[in-house]
Amino acid sequence: MGSLVQSVDWLAIAPPTITAVVALVVLVADLFLPEGRKPLLGLITLAGLVLAGLSLLPLLDGDRSTFCLTTSGTPACSYTADHFTLVIQFLVLGGALLTALLSVSDLVDFKLPSGEYWFLLLSSAAGAALLPASRDLATLVVALEVASLPAFALVGMRRDDRKSSEAALKFFLSSVTATAVMLLGVSFVYAATGSLHLTQVAGGLPGDGTRLGVLAQTGVALTLVGFAFKTAAVPFHFWVPDTYVGAPLPVAAYLSVVGKAVGFTGLILVTVVAFPSYADVWGPALAVLAALTMTAGNVAALRQRADRAHSAVRLLAWSSVGQAGYLLVPIAAAGYDGDPAHAVGSTVAYALMYAAVNLGAFAVAGLVARTSPAHRLADYRGLYARRPLAALALGFFLLCLAGLPPGIIGLFAKVTVFSAAVDAGLGWLAAVMAVNVVIALYYYLQWTALLFRPAEEKAAAPAATAGEEPGEAPAEAPARVPLPLAAAMALAAALGIVLSGAPQLVLRFASGALL
Repeated sequence: MGSLVQSVDWLAIAPPTITAVVALVVLVADLFLPEGRKPLLGLITLAGLVLAGLSLLPLLDGDRSTFCLTTSGTPACSYTADHFTLVIQFLVLGGALLTALLSVSDLVDFKLPSGEYWFLLLSSAAGAALLPASRDLATLVVALEVASLPAFALVGMRRDDRKSSEAALKFFLSSVTATAVMLLGVSFVYAATGSLHLTQVAGGLPGDGTRLGVLAQTGVALTLVGFAFKTAAVPFHFWVPDTYVGAPLPVAAYLSVVGKAVGFTGLILVTVVAFPSYADVWGPALAVLAALTMTAGNVAALRQRADRAHSAVRLLAWSSVGQAGYLLVPIAAAGYDGDPAHAVGSTVAYALMYAAVNLGAFAVAGLVARTSPAHRLADYRGLYARRPLAALALGFFLLCLAGLPPGIIGLFAKVTVFSAAVDAGLGWLAAVMAVNVVIALYYYLQWTALLFRPAEEKAAAPAATAGEEPGEAPAEAPARVPLPLAAAMALAAALGIVLSGAPQLVLRFASGALL
């Protein structure tokens, strides 16, 4: 019998704990604040996220573990704050902070209930911050659901918008199905190994020739399904376009970055830490998923055209599916490589780049949506003439996503992922990625060119668009940009520029995230 006494390291669990406590503070404060003082809730949220981010600093001096169960064998812990955890928590909390900045003006414009909104955002961020530290399957599932359940309500926050309600329902039903499948897989793994702790699962997985081998392999496959859904990997991606289009724009930005980070973190933990001996099962499966995901996302994004009144948010949604394919490549490579830690570092480096520039693109989209709520690609025509700084920022973000100069960090991240595939002997996957990068250049450059086309081209558009002129008038004399929105764009742009000037910084930061 082992000891059931668990140790608690409060410093180690500070980041998710602070976020959760601030969520409760916001919920209680909302009950007592008069309507005119509700903006204070946004300030409390921003301060809480900054404080949670600062609580990462004392953890940089070494790995810390807590909620440990001491047994006669190797001690197993449910929560570990190593460098991998800290890098992902930095990404999550930074992404939530930028999302909060994007949300301030939207709450006013669309009259959304601020108390509920900030509580749900902080609750989801707390779950997302808990997940990278989770080192047992039960905590992983709980963290995943804590991150996901508030997101359903956030997507459907616009109660009078039919698209928002449909998006929330589709997101909810798809997620619940994936969660049920994952729970079935976790139960199979537990039945085969007798443990939920990842390190003990890794040592207890039965071999192929045993009676429990098939049960364990089935459990591994089903467990991966839940995280594949969160990463929007094909064929679990169908919820993405409609959910992003129907959700409030800041929520779509949050799902595209923090929601994706949650999925990839879980995928890394269960494959590299819990199931390394079954690499011959999940390695080829993830390689095929990566190829299918990047191809489906980029081909669908090609169909979004400015001359057909297609949505810019839908293009960003399909782009995020394509980017998910690139992020899957190093995780698949970890199944073939003798040094899976190097592959994990490549995924984390790419995720950091993607988070900064994708949130920046959504920030500019939020600015354009203030005068053009339809979110059409055509609304970006001539943006440089109306808002030159916003157009330059969006052009930079799109070039980063495409991997073209001056977006050096995007090119650097793609080369890192590409080399991980080549080093693992996945030449065919590297070739598929190269083709997809070329495909993506077309729609990213098409959107970038649209920003700098002369504004008078709108007058030369087909007669059907003639009615747009009165609606576009405010764009010719743009209103002042809300300070939080400007701050979000400036932060994302500054981060992208700094990293493009010194791309080795992000790889050095991510290289510490080696499990």
